[in-house]
Amino acid sequence: MNVGLLYSRIRRDEKLLLNELRERDHEVTKIDVRKQRFSLSDPPEDFEDVDLLVDRCLATSRSLYASKFAQAYDVPIVNAPETAEVCADKVKNSLALEAAGVPTPETEVAFTKDAALEVIEDFGYPCVLKPVVGSWGRLMAKLDTRDAAEAVLEHKETLGHYEHKIFYVQEFVDKPGRDIRVLATDGEPVAAMVRSSDHWLTNAAKGAETAEFELDEEALDLVERASEAVGGGLLGIDLMETGASRSDVRDASGDEPRADGYTVHEVNHTVEFKALNDVVDVDVPAAVVDWLETKAEVNSQ
Repeated sequence: MNVGLLYSRIRRDEKLLLNELRERDHEVTKIDVRKQRFSLSDPPEDFEDVDLLVDRCLATSRSLYASKFAQAYDVPIVNAPETAEVCADKVKNSLALEAAGVPTPETEVAFTKDAALEVIEDFGYPCVLKPVVGSWGRLMAKLDTRDAAEAVLEHKETLGHYEHKIFYVQEFVDKPGRDIRVLATDGEPVAAMVRSSDHWLTNAAKGAETAEFELDEEALDLVERASEAVGGGLLGIDLMETGASRSDVRDASGDEPRADGYTVHEVNHTVEFKALNDVVDVDVPAAVVDWLETKAEVNSQ
């Protein structure tokens, strides 16, 4: 197959994919989105002969629009623009998980500093303020006091972009110093790892220690349901172990409240996997290319 790789920078993740594709003798077209022009009707020349596009754009805006144009040109792309749109926005992400009955942290959104402060006070301290668009733990704040909350809210309110005036407030989940990242293809886990840190943020990009994690039946069920909630695809699904801080959190059957278990706090659509590949026995890029081959075959029928 001819795979078109949409990128704005070739990172180690993309190199792993490219090496695996070439080892299998697949043709690869590297497409730097920074150099492309997208008309309303005719696809860029680089799009014309590919069997499948893989969105690996670093910038969320480029990812969203490039996938929209690919769909308009009837060029198959993973992930689909509908999935990208849900995953790129934390509000849409949370709403999709909640609508699907997937346990997710209690979240409220406000549009003014005063309303946001009321939400924070109702949640109690600590709680978490997040940007609606962002990754790698950037611009996230754990608020421990009212003074800290007022200072951060005032700072955000003065920033120019409208997204900073959407105050996304989430309960602080008392996790055991780690969270769980699962790489999944259409809800089927490829591999999983825990990311541990003394800091409340446990992103690998923030220097968290990583180790392989074996998913139990509940986690497997949540990964499948979370993937379906956002439209499926090649996804990074983030879970936290929790003592069920919400009274309405129920087990997978929906019958009884959980004494403990997991909450899904985010699903990522341009997932990085280099750290995962370093700590698990699974050949992650090989598993991803297996899935890409299946997708290309289905699209050709």
